[in-house]
Amino acid sequence: MKTNDKLLVTLEGGVKRITFNRPERRNAVDFEMFEAFAEAISESAHDESRVLVITGAGEAFCSGLDLSALSAGELARLDVAAKVRELINPPVLKMRTLRKPVVARVAGPAVGIGFSYVLASDISVATREATFSQSFVRVGLMPDGGSTYFLPGLVGYARAFELMATGATIKAEEALRLGLVNHVVPREELDPMVDALAARLAAAPQPALARIKAALSRGEQERLAAALDFEAEGQADCFASSDFLEGVTAFMQKRAPVFGKGKG
Repeated sequence: MKTNDKLLVTLEGGVKRITFNRPERRNAVDFEMFEAFAEAISESAHDESRVLVITGAGEAFCSGLDLSALSAGELARLDVAAKVRELINPPVLKMRTLRKPVVARVAGPAVGIGFSYVLASDISVATREATFSQSFVRVGLMPDGGSTYFLPGLVGYARAFELMATGATIKAEEALRLGLVNHVVPREELDPMVDALAARLAAAPQPALARIKAALSRGEQERLAAALDFEAEGQADCFASSDFLEGVTAFMQKRAPVFGKGKG
């Protein structure tokens, strides 16, 4: 078992739980957490886990990148494409190639990269209060974490474009209707259902589960890897734009952004 302040990792009875642990920030992810998450996912390929459960502490799953953790100067100097390739892309690819199931336990908002992690999971269970948003555009960014690959495959081009271009928030029942989550349950039933599902998967024949997962995702890796790399380049362009600077400034000042005033 490995534990730190921001990302909790436990392993018991074959069930590995990875918990984003910043409830006061709705589990927003900083670079330290990205690194710890990537390490936890990578280690899952050879540890004793039989199923992974990814979740967030408190009443949120993950509210995306913690923009407040970086100063304007740090943002300006950041090699965004390299960071995305180093910290975001590998665990998403690994989640899909692991020879074991990945379950997303979603209580509350799954926003930005948090939504991407739900899409990359094999099974997701959400509460009725859960919400989902491709919120990147709100601060002048494009989706990453494989969302540009996963989402149109689930809902089609038109709906995916709408969700990404507007940054709209959808409720759990709509996410269920669109096939973005497997189950929606009352809050008090979330843990019993996730625990029962994890126990059932942990007790299942692992070679069979591995082959089922491999068969369903056969041929996916090359396409997903290409999408993730395209996202890394696109995100770097977005970070360099005046609209992103305006988006971050507006976010910090808690006001609506006014895009289009600069050249980028």
